Amino acid sequence: MHRTFSGLGVLFVAGFGPITTDPARSRALYVETLGLPLKSHGENEDYLLTEDGALSGCRHFALWPLVQAAQSCFGLDEWPADLPTPQAWLEFDVENIAKATEALLARGCQLLVANRQEPWGQKVTRFLSPEGLLLAVTETPWLRDP
Repeated sequence: MHRTFSGLGVLFVAGFGPITTDPARSRALYVETLGLPLKSHGENEDYLLTEDGALSGCRHFALWPLVQAAQSCFGLDEWPADLPTPQAWLEFDVENIAKATEALLARGCQLLVANRQEPWGQKVTRFLSPEGLLLAVTETPWLRDP
């Protein structure tokens, strides 16, 4: 059962994690030192994630390399110099991505990606928070309760 919050219709935190600039050092800390159950995602060895609720309290935790975040938002291998470089990412799953995207635009948010269908089935709208977090509202079907 989902509890909906007022505003954009946020249902739950869909995912969180640091944005890494040195994947090997981050892997050493999060996997080897902390012992988190992170695994590579397919051929993408630097994107380490939890699966199937392996880390209680977060539906999806992942180390996301900055180069991959830049590719996701801008189609570039480098983060644009005129924008704050994000240190972490945070995604909120919402009831309706189209309505949430329109509400963000109406509130003056500068969107980096607007209601895009990703190849893996997630719909996403990305923007930067005042603190420099890479935020998103999403529709992530496989993370929702049946």
